[in-house]
Amino acid sequence: MSKRLKAAVAVILSAALLIGVLALLQRLLVPKYVDGIVEGAFVKEYYSEEMDHDVIFIGDCEVYENFSPAVLWKNYGINSYIRGSAEQYIFQSYYLLEDTFLCEKPKVVIFNIQSLQFDYSRSEAYNRMSIEGMRWSKYKVGAINASMTEDESFIDYVFPILRYHSRWSELTADDVKYMFSSPTVTHNGYYMRVDARPAGSFPAVKPLGDYSFGERAWEYLDKIVDCCRKNGAELILIKAPSLYPHWYDEWDEQVKEYAASEGLRYINFLEHVDDIGLDYSTDTYDGGLHLNLYGAEKCANWIGEILSSEYHVADRRSEAHLSAVWAEKLKAYDAEIAAQKVKYGIE
Repeated sequence: MSKRLKAAVAVILSAALLIGVLALLQRLLVPKYVDGIVEGAFVKEYYSEEMDHDVIFIGDCEVYENFSPAVLWKNYGINSYIRGSAEQYIFQSYYLLEDTFLCEKPKVVIFNIQSLQFDYSRSEAYNRMSIEGMRWSKYKVGAINASMTEDESFIDYVFPILRYHSRWSELTADDVKYMFSSPTVTHNGYYMRVDARPAGSFPAVKPLGDYSFGERAWEYLDKIVDCCRKNGAELILIKAPSLYPHWYDEWDEQVKEYAASEGLRYINFLEHVDDIGLDYSTDTYDGGLHLNLYGAEKCANWIGEILSSEYHVADRRSEAHLSAVWAEKLKAYDAEIAAQKVKYGIE
């Protein structure tokens, strides 16, 4: 072997070693989201699913904490998934929806419109919890470009080690344990809580100087509508039954008018609390911001009837393979209920 060839091989091996070391360091330093703030794990978990869902929920915490896909399966045979993330902005919802249609073709998309109030991102931390778990495609690139705050850089999303290189002092045993794989923290995107804290008083509702949603928010809602139509999916707009932050009547009227103009269904769950059977003294775990297991199961059961009878979403409990998959999912669901009851001292 010539000296020149030996030198070239040495350079290639050194570069490969350096890349390998940096890749390992990146896996070590990137947050694992398996304890404490687990919301950063939600988006990535979707890709381990068999892509055969008939209903996809999309949006912020008002979907991933307020609806239980397990109940949709148990009571209606509806195979569903929640593509939710913390403070998911409407432009992120759009790109996650496009990403979903790359993976599968759901018949119904349910979008929570709480995020219409935000034209731009408010937090890098929330951006990363919605975006970092996405698979790379033109839609992840779009989500990054649409979301970045002034202090963020695109290259930090491509190479997260640039963003997290200073996490050394925060590392725990979990960072090592879950370098290559992480436990599932949701149930088809649903984040479970079984404890209860009754809804109490909230800050006084402040009048706004302008109740209009921003042009950018409307633009991305149009994109969500067009995306669903392009892919042959029915779109349902919802406002989940969270009591706080306050949902203004003026906002609600704008959504109703938009839905009517586009021929869409809009369901404000706050107007159907009695129909659903929600009891805010027992069905919320954080004083009315989000529902606990019992409230989420009630909401899922109520919308399940609509999906089954009015949208004719198929009951697939007779499908052997899917039923076997859900049998395992329900075991995990019931096991977490039992574990959380022990954790919170609930009999």
